[in-house]
Amino acid sequence: MPEVFLGLVPGWGGATILPKLIGPEKAVQVIMLNALNNNTMMKAKDALGLGVVDAVFEPADFLEKSVAFAAAILSGSTKIERKDYSSDPAWDSALATGKAAAHKKFGGADLAAPRTALELIAAAKTNTRGAGFDAEDQALADLTMSDPLRASLYAFNLIQKKKKKVEGAPKSNLARKVNKVGVVGAGLMASQLALLLVRNLKCPVVMTDIDQERADKGVAWVKAELQKLVEKKRMSAEAAARLAGLVSGSADKSIYAGCDFVIEAIFEELSLKQELFKSLEAIVSPECVLATNTSSLSVEKMSTGMKNPERVVGFHFFNPVAVMPLLEIARTSHTDDATTATAVEVGKNLKKTMIICKDAPGFVVNRLLTRFMGEITDAVDEGTDPSVADNAMRSIGFPMSPFELLGLVGPGVALHVAETLHENLGPRYRISPTMQAMVKEGVKTFYVKGDDGTVSANPAALALIHKGSTPSTAEEVSDRALHALAEEARMMLDEGVVKTPAEIDLCMLMGAGWPMHLGGILPYLDRTGVSEKVSGQRFHAPGIASVLK
Repeated sequence: MPEVFLGLVPGWGGATILPKLIGPEKAVQVIMLNALNNNTMMKAKDALGLGVVDAVFEPADFLEKSVAFAAAILSGSTKIERKDYSSDPAWDSALATGKAAAHKKFGGADLAAPRTALELIAAAKTNTRGAGFDAEDQALADLTMSDPLRASLYAFNLIQKKKKKVEGAPKSNLARKVNKVGVVGAGLMASQLALLLVRNLKCPVVMTDIDQERADKGVAWVKAELQKLVEKKRMSAEAAARLAGLVSGSADKSIYAGCDFVIEAIFEELSLKQELFKSLEAIVSPECVLATNTSSLSVEKMSTGMKNPERVVGFHFFNPVAVMPLLEIARTSHTDDATTATAVEVGKNLKKTMIICKDAPGFVVNRLLTRFMGEITDAVDEGTDPSVADNAMRSIGFPMSPFELLGLVGPGVALHVAETLHENLGPRYRISPTMQAMVKEGVKTFYVKGDDGTVSANPAALALIHKGSTPSTAEEVSDRALHALAEEARMMLDEGVVKTPAEIDLCMLMGAGWPMHLGGILPYLDRTGVSEKVSGQRFHAPGIASVLK
Protein backbone atom coordinates (compact mmCIF):
# COMPACT_ATOMS: atom_id res chain seq x y z
CA MET A 1 0.00 0.00 0.00
CA PRO A 2 1.81 3.16 -1.20
CA GLU A 3 -0.14 5.84 0.68
CA VAL A 4 2.22 6.47 3.61
CA PHE A 5 5.15 6.41 1.17
CA LEU A 6 3.54 9.34 -0.67
CA GLY A 7 2.37 11.26 2.40
CA LEU A 8 -1.20 9.94 2.67
CA VAL A 9 -3.03 7.23 4.60
CA PRO A 10 -5.08 4.34 3.20
CA GLY A 11 -8.67 5.33 2.51
CA TRP A 12 -11.86 3.46 1.56
CA GLY A 13 -11.51 1.50 4.79
CA GLY A 14 -7.88 0.54 4.22
CA ALA A 15 -6.70 1.79 7.62
CA THR A 16 -9.88 0.65 9.42
CA ILE A 17 -10.80 -2.72 7.92
CA LEU A 18 -7.32 -4.15 7.37
CA PRO A 19 -6.29 -4.20 11.07
CA LYS A 20 -9.58 -5.91 11.91
CA LEU A 21 -9.08 -8.40 9.07
CA ILE A 22 -5.45 -9.45 9.56
CA GLY A 23 -4.55 -8.11 13.00
CA PRO A 24 -2.39 -5.21 14.16
CA GLU A 25 1.04 -6.70 13.48
CA LYS A 26 0.33 -7.61 9.88
CA ALA A 27 -1.57 -4.36 9.30
CA VAL A 28 1.44 -2.35 10.47
CA GLN A 29 3.60 -4.43 8.13
CA VAL A 30 1.40 -3.70 5.12
CA ILE A 31 0.46 -0.07 5.85
CA MET A 32 3.66 1.19 7.48
CA LEU A 33 6.74 -1.02 7.13
CA ASN A 34 6.32 -1.89 3.45
CA ALA A 35 5.58 1.74 2.58
CA LEU A 36 8.55 3.10 4.51
CA ASN A 37 10.85 0.50 2.94
CA ASN A 38 10.80 2.37 -0.38
CA ASN A 39 7.24 1.26 -1.04
CA THR A 40 7.87 -2.50 -1.05
CA MET A 41 5.12 -4.14 -3.10
CA MET A 42 3.28 -7.27 -2.00
CA LYS A 43 3.23 -10.26 -4.29
CA ALA A 44 0.06 -12.35 -4.52
CA LYS A 45 1.56 -15.14 -2.40
CA ASP A 46 2.53 -12.59 0.27
CA ALA A 47 -1.01 -11.18 0.34
CA LEU A 48 -2.36 -14.72 0.76
CA GLY A 49 0.07 -15.48 3.58
CA LEU A 50 -0.86 -12.28 5.41
CA GLY A 51 -4.57 -12.96 5.03
CA VAL A 52 -5.25 -9.88 2.89
CA VAL A 53 -6.84 -12.19 0.30
CA ASP A 54 -8.51 -15.58 0.76
CA ALA A 55 -7.44 -17.28 -2.47
CA VAL A 56 -4.93 -16.87 -5.29
CA PHE A 57 -5.35 -18.36 -8.77
CA GLU A 58 -3.10 -18.63 -11.82
CA PRO A 59 -3.84 -16.39 -14.85
CA ALA A 60 -4.65 -19.32 -17.16
CA ASP A 61 -7.87 -20.26 -15.36
CA PHE A 62 -8.34 -17.23 -13.13
CA LEU A 63 -11.89 -16.41 -14.23
CA GLU A 64 -13.23 -19.94 -13.97
CA LYS A 65 -11.70 -20.58 -10.55
CA SER A 66 -12.77 -17.19 -9.23
CA VAL A 67 -16.38 -17.83 -10.21
CA ALA A 68 -16.24 -21.31 -8.69
CA PHE A 69 -14.73 -19.90 -5.47
CA ALA A 70 -17.45 -17.24 -5.20
CA ALA A 71 -20.14 -19.85 -5.87
CA ALA A 72 -18.74 -22.09 -3.12
CA ILE A 73 -18.85 -19.18 -0.66
CA LEU A 74 -22.43 -18.33 -1.58
CA SER A 75 -23.59 -21.93 -1.37
CA GLY A 76 -21.95 -22.40 2.01
CA SER A 77 -19.80 -25.32 0.90
CA THR A 78 -16.70 -23.21 1.59
CA LYS A 79 -16.51 -21.13 4.73
CA ILE A 80 -13.98 -18.44 5.57
CA GLU A 81 -13.28 -18.10 9.26
CA ARG A 82 -12.50 -14.61 10.55
CA LYS A 83 -10.63 -13.99 13.77
CA ASP A 84 -11.62 -11.26 16.21
CA TYR A 85 -8.47 -9.20 16.82
CA SER A 86 -10.05 -6.67 19.19
CA SER A 87 -8.50 -8.37 22.22
CA ASP A 88 -5.21 -9.32 20.54
CA PRO A 89 -2.35 -8.57 22.97
CA ALA A 90 -0.09 -7.42 20.10
CA TRP A 91 -1.72 -4.02 19.49
CA ASP A 92 0.73 -2.01 21.59
CA SER A 93 3.85 -3.78 20.34
CA ALA A 94 2.71 -3.52 16.71
CA LEU A 95 2.11 0.21 17.02
CA ALA A 96 5.49 0.62 18.71
CA THR A 97 7.13 -1.20 15.81
CA GLY A 98 5.48 1.17 13.34
CA LYS A 99 6.51 4.21 15.35
CA ALA A 100 10.12 3.00 15.55
CA ALA A 101 10.21 2.43 11.78
CA ALA A 102 8.97 5.97 11.09
CA HIS A 103 11.47 7.38 13.61
CA LYS A 104 14.34 5.59 11.86
CA LYS A 105 13.20 6.46 8.34
CA PHE A 106 12.86 10.18 9.02
CA GLY A 107 15.60 10.68 11.59
CA GLY A 108 13.19 11.31 14.45
CA ALA A 109 11.08 13.92 12.64
CA ASP A 110 7.36 13.92 13.41
CA LEU A 111 5.67 13.60 9.99
CA ALA A 112 1.91 13.72 9.65
CA ALA A 113 1.31 10.76 7.34
CA PRO A 114 2.99 7.97 9.36
CA ARG A 115 1.74 9.43 12.64
CA THR A 116 -1.85 9.61 11.35
CA ALA A 117 -1.67 6.10 9.88
CA LEU A 118 -0.69 4.71 13.27
CA GLU A 119 -3.48 6.67 14.95
CA LEU A 120 -6.02 5.17 12.51
CA ILE A 121 -4.67 1.65 13.05
CA ALA A 122 -4.89 2.11 16.83
CA ALA A 123 -8.45 3.43 16.57
CA ALA A 124 -9.47 0.41 14.45
CA LYS A 125 -9.26 -1.74 17.58
CA THR A 126 -12.47 -0.23 18.98
CA ASN A 127 -13.91 1.94 16.20
CA THR A 128 -17.08 1.03 14.38
CA ARG A 129 -16.67 0.80 10.63
CA GLY A 130 -18.52 4.07 10.14
CA ALA A 131 -16.42 5.93 12.70
CA GLY A 132 -13.25 4.54 11.15
CA PHE A 133 -14.30 5.64 7.66
CA ASP A 134 -15.08 9.14 8.94
CA ALA A 135 -11.65 9.35 10.59
CA GLU A 136 -9.98 8.26 7.35
CA ASP A 137 -11.92 10.89 5.35
CA GLN A 138 -10.86 13.65 7.72
CA ALA A 139 -7.24 12.53 7.68
CA LEU A 140 -7.19 12.44 3.89
CA ALA A 141 -8.75 15.90 3.68
CA ASP A 142 -6.04 17.29 5.95
CA LEU A 143 -3.14 15.52 4.23
CA THR A 144 -4.29 16.27 0.68
CA MET A 145 -3.95 20.01 1.33
CA SER A 146 -0.43 19.70 2.75
CA ASP A 147 2.90 20.72 1.25
CA PRO A 148 4.66 17.43 2.13
CA LEU A 149 2.13 15.49 0.03
CA ARG A 150 2.52 17.84 -2.93
CA ALA A 151 6.31 17.59 -2.64
CA SER A 152 6.13 13.79 -2.45
CA LEU A 153 3.95 13.59 -5.56
CA TYR A 154 6.34 15.94 -7.36
CA ALA A 155 9.28 13.75 -6.30
CA PHE A 156 7.53 10.52 -7.31
CA ASN A 157 6.60 11.86 -10.76
CA LEU A 158 10.08 13.31 -11.23
CA ILE A 159 11.75 9.97 -10.46
CA GLN A 160 9.43 8.07 -12.80
CA LYS A 161 9.96 10.57 -15.62
CA LYS A 162 13.75 10.71 -15.33
CA LYS A 163 14.02 6.93 -15.28
CA LYS A 164 12.75 7.00 -18.87
CA LYS A 165 14.26 10.22 -20.21
CA VAL A 166 17.67 11.71 -19.40
CA GLU A 167 17.70 15.50 -19.63
CA GLY A 168 20.13 16.69 -22.32
CA ALA A 169 21.03 13.22 -23.61
CA PRO A 170 22.21 13.03 -27.23
CA LYS A 171 20.31 10.85 -29.71
CA SER A 172 20.58 7.22 -28.73
CA ASN A 173 21.62 6.15 -32.24
CA LEU A 174 24.96 7.84 -31.61
CA ALA A 175 25.82 5.32 -28.89
CA ARG A 176 28.51 2.78 -29.76
CA LYS A 177 28.09 -0.90 -29.04
CA VAL A 178 29.78 -2.12 -25.86
CA ASN A 179 30.91 -5.75 -26.13
CA LYS A 180 33.84 -5.72 -23.71
CA VAL A 181 34.35 -3.63 -20.57
CA GLY A 182 37.43 -2.80 -18.54
CA VAL A 183 37.58 -1.84 -14.85
CA VAL A 184 40.83 -0.28 -13.64
CA GLY A 185 41.35 -1.26 -10.03
CA ALA A 186 40.30 -4.29 -8.02
CA GLY A 187 39.46 -2.75 -4.66
CA LEU A 188 35.98 -2.76 -3.15
CA MET A 189 34.52 0.02 -5.32
CA ALA A 190 36.08 -1.36 -8.51
CA SER A 191 34.88 -4.87 -7.66
CA GLN A 192 31.35 -3.58 -7.06
CA LEU A 193 31.49 -1.92 -10.49
CA ALA A 194 32.70 -5.13 -12.13
CA LEU A 195 29.86 -7.09 -10.54
CA LEU A 196 27.25 -4.57 -11.65
CA LEU A 197 28.65 -4.46 -15.18
CA VAL A 198 28.87 -8.21 -15.72
CA ARG A 199 25.40 -8.83 -14.26
CA ASN A 200 23.72 -6.30 -16.50
CA LEU A 201 25.82 -6.12 -19.67
CA LYS A 202 26.60 -9.86 -19.71
CA CYS A 203 29.81 -9.26 -21.64
CA PRO A 204 33.49 -9.88 -20.80
CA VAL A 205 34.73 -7.69 -17.93
CA VAL A 206 38.49 -7.40 -17.36
CA MET A 207 40.06 -5.97 -14.20
CA THR A 208 43.60 -4.90 -13.36
CA ASP A 209 45.53 -3.81 -10.30
CA ILE A 210 49.16 -3.14 -9.42
CA ASP A 211 49.88 -6.87 -9.02
CA GLN A 212 48.27 -10.18 -9.90
CA GLU A 213 47.38 -10.98 -6.29
CA ARG A 214 45.23 -7.86 -5.97
CA ALA A 215 43.60 -8.47 -9.36
CA ASP A 216 42.80 -12.07 -8.39
CA LYS A 217 41.31 -10.87 -5.11
CA GLY A 218 38.94 -8.52 -6.97
CA VAL A 219 37.84 -11.27 -9.36
CA ALA A 220 37.32 -13.67 -6.44
CA TRP A 221 35.11 -11.08 -4.71
CA VAL A 222 32.91 -10.78 -7.80
CA LYS A 223 32.57 -14.55 -8.10
CA ALA A 224 31.80 -14.89 -4.38
CA GLU A 225 29.01 -12.30 -4.72
CA LEU A 226 27.54 -14.21 -7.66
CA GLN A 227 27.55 -17.37 -5.53
CA LYS A 228 25.71 -15.49 -2.76
CA LEU A 229 22.98 -14.63 -5.26
CA VAL A 230 22.66 -18.33 -6.08
CA GLU A 231 22.36 -19.19 -2.38
CA LYS A 232 19.64 -16.55 -2.00
CA LYS A 233 17.84 -18.08 -5.01
CA ARG A 234 18.12 -14.80 -6.91
CA MET A 235 20.14 -16.42 -9.69
CA SER A 236 20.53 -19.93 -11.05
CA ALA A 237 23.81 -21.75 -10.64
CA GLU A 238 24.11 -21.98 -14.42
CA ALA A 239 23.65 -18.22 -14.89
CA ALA A 240 26.19 -17.47 -12.14
CA ALA A 241 28.72 -19.82 -13.74
CA ARG A 242 28.28 -18.11 -17.11
CA LEU A 243 28.78 -14.66 -15.60
CA ALA A 244 31.75 -15.77 -13.49
CA GLY A 245 33.41 -17.04 -16.67
CA LEU A 246 33.20 -13.56 -18.16
CA VAL A 247 35.28 -11.91 -15.40
CA SER A 248 39.06 -12.00 -15.46
CA GLY A 249 41.93 -10.09 -13.86
CA SER A 250 45.53 -9.23 -14.60
CA ALA A 251 48.38 -6.94 -13.62
CA ASP A 252 48.96 -6.26 -17.32
CA LYS A 253 46.93 -3.37 -18.78
CA SER A 254 47.23 -4.87 -22.27
CA ILE A 255 44.11 -6.91 -21.46
CA TYR A 256 42.12 -3.71 -22.11
CA ALA A 257 42.80 -4.11 -25.82
CA GLY A 258 39.47 -4.59 -27.56
CA CYS A 259 37.47 -2.89 -24.80
CA ASP A 260 34.70 -0.52 -25.85
CA PHE A 261 34.28 1.05 -22.39
CA VAL A 262 36.84 1.33 -19.59
CA ILE A 263 36.09 2.85 -16.17
CA GLU A 264 38.73 3.68 -13.60
CA ALA A 265 38.21 3.43 -9.84
CA ILE A 266 41.75 3.98 -8.56
CA PHE A 267 43.03 6.27 -5.79
CA GLU A 268 41.70 9.85 -5.96
CA GLU A 269 44.90 11.51 -7.13
CA LEU A 270 44.74 13.60 -10.31
CA SER A 271 48.27 12.86 -11.50
CA LEU A 272 47.68 9.11 -11.20
CA LYS A 273 44.50 9.29 -13.25
CA GLN A 274 46.19 11.47 -15.91
CA GLU A 275 49.02 8.97 -16.23
CA LEU A 276 46.53 6.10 -16.37
CA PHE A 277 44.43 7.59 -19.17
CA LYS A 278 47.52 8.36 -21.27
CA SER A 279 48.68 4.75 -20.89
CA LEU A 280 45.23 3.40 -21.74
CA GLU A 281 45.06 5.55 -24.86
CA ALA A 282 48.00 3.62 -26.28
CA ILE A 283 46.16 0.31 -25.73
CA VAL A 284 42.49 0.84 -26.64
CA SER A 285 40.92 2.04 -29.87
CA PRO A 286 40.23 5.78 -30.45
CA GLU A 287 36.51 5.05 -30.07
CA CYS A 288 36.77 3.34 -26.68
CA VAL A 289 35.10 5.42 -23.96
CA LEU A 290 37.36 6.20 -21.00
CA ALA A 291 35.25 6.87 -17.92
CA THR A 292 36.17 7.94 -14.41
CA ASN A 293 34.31 7.24 -11.19
CA THR A 294 35.89 10.26 -9.49
CA SER A 295 33.70 11.98 -6.93
CA SER A 296 35.28 15.43 -7.02
CA LEU A 297 38.32 15.74 -9.30
CA SER A 298 38.26 17.56 -12.65
CA VAL A 299 37.45 15.15 -15.46
CA GLU A 300 38.78 17.62 -18.03
CA LYS A 301 42.14 17.85 -16.29
CA MET A 302 42.36 14.05 -16.43
CA SER A 303 42.24 14.28 -20.24
CA THR A 304 45.04 16.88 -20.46
CA GLY A 305 47.59 15.93 -23.10
CA MET A 306 45.51 13.10 -24.55
CA LYS A 307 45.17 12.58 -28.31
CA ASN A 308 41.42 11.93 -28.02
CA PRO A 309 40.07 13.87 -25.02
CA GLU A 310 36.60 13.75 -26.53
CA ARG A 311 36.19 10.12 -25.36
CA VAL A 312 36.69 10.95 -21.67
CA VAL A 313 33.61 11.27 -19.43
CA GLY A 314 32.71 11.32 -15.75
CA PHE A 315 30.70 8.27 -14.68
CA HIS A 316 30.11 8.72 -10.96
CA PHE A 317 28.34 6.00 -8.94
CA PHE A 318 27.29 6.15 -5.32
CA ASN A 319 28.12 3.59 -2.65
CA PRO A 320 26.86 0.87 -2.40
CA VAL A 321 26.90 0.67 -6.19
CA ALA A 322 24.22 -1.99 -6.54
CA VAL A 323 21.76 -0.16 -4.26
CA MET A 324 22.10 3.57 -4.95
CA PRO A 325 20.14 4.39 -8.11
CA LEU A 326 21.81 7.63 -9.23
CA LEU A 327 24.55 7.91 -11.83
CA GLU A 328 26.11 11.32 -12.53
CA ILE A 329 27.47 11.62 -16.08
CA ALA A 330 29.85 14.57 -16.33
CA ARG A 331 30.73 16.09 -19.71
CA THR A 332 33.91 18.07 -20.20
CA SER A 333 34.24 20.81 -22.81
CA HIS A 334 35.74 18.14 -25.09
CA THR A 335 33.39 15.19 -24.46
CA ASP A 336 31.53 14.48 -27.70
CA ASP A 337 27.95 13.34 -28.23
CA ALA A 338 28.93 9.78 -29.19
CA THR A 339 30.79 9.33 -25.90
CA THR A 340 27.93 10.82 -23.90
CA ALA A 341 25.34 8.72 -25.74
CA THR A 342 27.38 5.57 -25.09
CA ALA A 343 27.66 6.44 -21.40
CA VAL A 344 23.90 6.99 -21.18
CA GLU A 345 23.21 3.69 -22.95
CA VAL A 346 25.50 1.83 -20.54
CA GLY A 347 23.76 3.56 -17.62
CA LYS A 348 20.36 2.48 -18.93
CA ASN A 349 21.54 -1.10 -19.19
CA LEU A 350 22.78 -0.84 -15.59
CA LYS A 351 19.23 0.30 -14.62
CA LYS A 352 20.47 3.59 -13.19
CA THR A 353 18.68 6.93 -13.03
CA MET A 354 20.99 9.46 -14.68
CA ILE A 355 21.68 13.15 -14.90
CA ILE A 356 24.10 14.76 -17.31
CA CYS A 357 26.02 17.57 -15.66
CA LYS A 358 28.84 19.91 -16.47
CA ASP A 359 32.30 18.82 -15.36
CA ALA A 360 32.37 20.95 -12.21
CA PRO A 361 33.92 20.26 -8.78
CA GLY A 362 31.84 17.74 -6.84
CA PHE A 363 29.31 17.50 -9.68
CA VAL A 364 25.90 17.84 -7.95
CA VAL A 365 25.45 15.59 -4.91
CA ASN A 366 28.91 15.88 -3.36
CA ARG A 367 29.00 19.63 -3.93
CA LEU A 368 25.74 20.16 -2.07
CA LEU A 369 26.36 17.54 0.62
CA THR A 370 29.85 18.85 1.35
CA ARG A 371 28.61 22.43 1.65
CA PHE A 372 25.77 21.26 3.91
CA MET A 373 27.97 19.08 6.14
CA GLY A 374 30.62 21.79 6.23
CA GLU A 375 28.22 24.17 7.96
CA ILE A 376 27.63 21.57 10.68
CA THR A 377 31.31 20.83 11.26
CA ASP A 378 32.08 24.57 11.18
CA ALA A 379 29.50 25.14 13.92
CA VAL A 380 31.19 22.47 16.05
CA ASP A 381 34.63 23.94 15.39
CA GLU A 382 33.29 27.32 16.49
CA GLY A 383 32.23 25.93 19.85
CA THR A 384 28.73 24.52 19.33
CA ASP A 385 28.02 21.38 21.33
CA PRO A 386 28.30 18.44 18.84
CA SER A 387 24.91 17.00 19.87
CA VAL A 388 23.27 20.40 19.25
CA ALA A 389 24.87 20.82 15.83
CA ASP A 390 24.29 17.25 14.70
CA ASN A 391 20.64 17.19 15.76
CA ALA A 392 19.77 20.67 14.50
CA MET A 393 18.19 19.29 11.31
CA ARG A 394 16.25 16.41 12.90
CA SER A 395 12.83 18.05 12.50
CA ILE A 396 13.27 18.24 8.72
CA GLY A 397 13.30 14.48 8.31
CA PHE A 398 16.69 13.61 6.79
CA PRO A 399 17.32 9.83 7.03
CA MET A 400 20.51 10.33 9.03
CA SER A 401 22.28 13.16 10.79
CA PRO A 402 25.41 14.78 9.31
CA PHE A 403 27.76 12.95 11.68
CA GLU A 404 25.98 9.64 11.06
CA LEU A 405 26.53 10.25 7.34
CA LEU A 406 30.16 11.05 8.06
CA GLY A 407 30.54 7.60 9.60
CA LEU A 408 29.09 6.03 6.47
CA VAL A 409 31.20 8.03 4.01
CA GLY A 410 34.35 8.04 6.12
CA PRO A 411 36.25 11.11 7.36
CA GLY A 412 39.09 10.50 4.89
CA VAL A 413 36.81 10.65 1.85
CA ALA A 414 34.84 13.60 3.26
CA LEU A 415 38.04 15.54 3.97
CA HIS A 416 39.46 14.82 0.50
CA VAL A 417 36.28 16.08 -1.19
CA ALA A 418 36.21 19.18 1.05
CA GLU A 419 39.86 19.95 0.23
CA THR A 420 39.19 19.56 -3.49
CA LEU A 421 36.17 21.85 -3.36
CA HIS A 422 38.03 24.35 -1.18
CA GLU A 423 40.81 24.49 -3.75
CA ASN A 424 38.44 24.89 -6.70
CA LEU A 425 35.46 26.79 -5.30
CA GLY A 426 36.99 28.91 -2.58
CA PRO A 427 36.81 29.57 1.16
CA ARG A 428 33.09 28.87 1.60
CA TYR A 429 34.26 25.24 1.61
CA ARG A 430 36.29 25.48 4.79
CA ILE A 431 38.65 22.76 5.96
CA SER A 432 37.61 21.55 9.41
CA PRO A 433 40.50 21.15 11.87
CA THR A 434 38.38 18.57 13.71
CA MET A 435 38.05 16.53 10.50
CA GLN A 436 41.77 16.83 9.84
CA ALA A 437 42.51 15.57 13.34
CA MET A 438 40.13 12.60 12.96
CA VAL A 439 41.82 11.57 9.73
CA LYS A 440 45.31 12.02 11.19
CA GLU A 441 44.47 9.93 14.27
CA GLY A 442 42.55 7.29 12.31
CA VAL A 443 39.22 7.95 14.03
CA LYS A 444 36.62 6.74 11.53
CA THR A 445 33.28 7.44 13.21
CA PHE A 446 31.74 10.09 15.41
CA TYR A 447 29.41 7.56 17.03
CA VAL A 448 30.07 4.12 18.49
CA LYS A 449 27.68 1.34 19.39
CA GLY A 450 27.98 -0.26 22.81
CA ASP A 451 27.65 -3.95 23.63
CA ASP A 452 24.01 -3.35 24.58
CA GLY A 453 23.28 -1.75 21.19
CA THR A 454 23.06 1.84 22.44
CA VAL A 455 24.73 4.50 20.30
CA SER A 456 26.80 7.27 21.88
CA ALA A 457 29.39 9.83 20.87
CA ASN A 458 32.85 8.35 20.27
CA PRO A 459 35.17 9.61 23.07
CA ALA A 460 38.09 9.49 20.63
CA ALA A 461 36.25 11.86 18.27
CA LEU A 462 35.13 14.19 21.09
CA ALA A 463 38.73 14.52 22.26
CA LEU A 464 39.77 15.82 18.83
CA ILE A 465 37.16 18.58 18.50
CA HIS A 466 38.60 22.01 17.81
CA LYS A 467 36.82 23.97 20.54
CA GLY A 468 35.99 27.53 19.51
CA SER A 469 34.36 30.21 21.63
CA THR A 470 31.37 31.26 19.49
CA PRO A 471 28.71 28.53 19.87
CA SER A 472 25.42 28.58 17.95
CA THR A 473 21.93 27.49 18.88
CA ALA A 474 20.24 24.61 17.04
CA GLU A 475 18.07 27.10 15.17
CA GLU A 476 21.12 29.08 14.06
CA VAL A 477 22.86 25.91 12.85
CA SER A 478 19.77 24.86 10.90
CA ASP A 479 19.40 28.31 9.35
CA ARG A 480 23.01 28.50 8.19
CA ALA A 481 22.90 24.99 6.71
CA LEU A 482 19.69 25.68 4.76
CA HIS A 483 20.98 29.05 3.60
CA ALA A 484 24.16 27.37 2.38
CA LEU A 485 22.15 24.81 0.40
CA ALA A 486 20.05 27.54 -1.22
CA GLU A 487 23.12 29.61 -2.07
CA GLU A 488 25.05 26.69 -3.55
CA ALA A 489 22.09 25.39 -5.57
CA ARG A 490 21.54 28.86 -7.09
CA MET A 491 25.24 29.09 -7.98
CA MET A 492 25.10 25.66 -9.65
CA LEU A 493 22.16 26.69 -11.81
CA ASP A 494 23.81 30.00 -12.71
CA GLU A 495 27.02 28.17 -13.66
CA GLY A 496 25.12 25.64 -15.79
CA VAL A 497 26.22 22.60 -13.78
CA VAL A 498 22.71 21.33 -14.53
CA LYS A 499 19.97 23.01 -16.53
CA THR A 500 16.97 22.77 -14.22
CA PRO A 501 16.14 22.82 -10.49
CA ALA A 502 14.40 19.47 -10.97
CA GLU A 503 17.73 17.82 -11.77
CA ILE A 504 19.15 19.02 -8.44
CA ASP A 505 16.09 17.61 -6.65
CA LEU A 506 16.48 14.30 -8.50
CA CYS A 507 20.13 14.06 -7.44
CA MET A 508 19.38 14.63 -3.77
CA LEU A 509 16.51 12.12 -3.85
CA MET A 510 18.40 9.36 -5.66
CA GLY A 511 22.03 10.08 -4.74
CA ALA A 512 21.76 11.36 -1.17
CA GLY A 513 18.58 9.49 -0.19
CA TRP A 514 16.88 12.70 0.95
CA PRO A 515 13.18 12.20 1.64
CA MET A 516 10.24 12.50 -0.72
CA HIS A 517 8.37 14.98 1.48
CA LEU A 518 11.13 17.54 0.86
CA GLY A 519 10.80 17.05 -2.89
CA GLY A 520 14.58 16.60 -2.94
CA ILE A 521 15.43 19.88 -1.22
CA LEU A 522 14.54 22.88 -3.39
CA PRO A 523 10.74 22.70 -2.84
CA TYR A 524 11.39 22.77 0.91
CA LEU A 525 13.68 25.79 0.55
CA ASP A 526 10.94 27.49 -1.51
CA ARG A 527 8.07 26.86 0.89
CA THR A 528 10.05 27.94 3.95
CA GLY A 529 11.10 31.20 2.28
CA VAL A 530 14.82 30.38 2.40
CA SER A 531 15.22 30.53 -1.40
CA GLU A 532 13.91 34.09 -1.70
CA LYS A 533 15.77 35.24 1.40
CA VAL A 534 19.08 34.02 -0.04
CA SER A 535 18.78 34.90 -3.73
CA GLY A 536 15.59 36.91 -4.10
CA GLN A 537 13.84 34.21 -6.13
CA ARG A 538 12.26 30.77 -5.84
CA PHE A 539 13.64 27.68 -7.51
CA HIS A 540 10.18 26.48 -8.55
CA ALA A 541 7.06 28.41 -9.53
CA PRO A 542 4.36 28.67 -6.80
CA GLY A 543 2.24 25.53 -6.80
CA ILE A 544 5.09 23.28 -7.99
CA ALA A 545 5.70 20.70 -5.26
CA SER A 546 3.59 22.80 -2.87
CA VAL A 547 0.03 23.98 -2.28
CA LEU A 548 -0.70 27.12 -4.34
CA LYS A 549 -1.48 29.87 -1.87
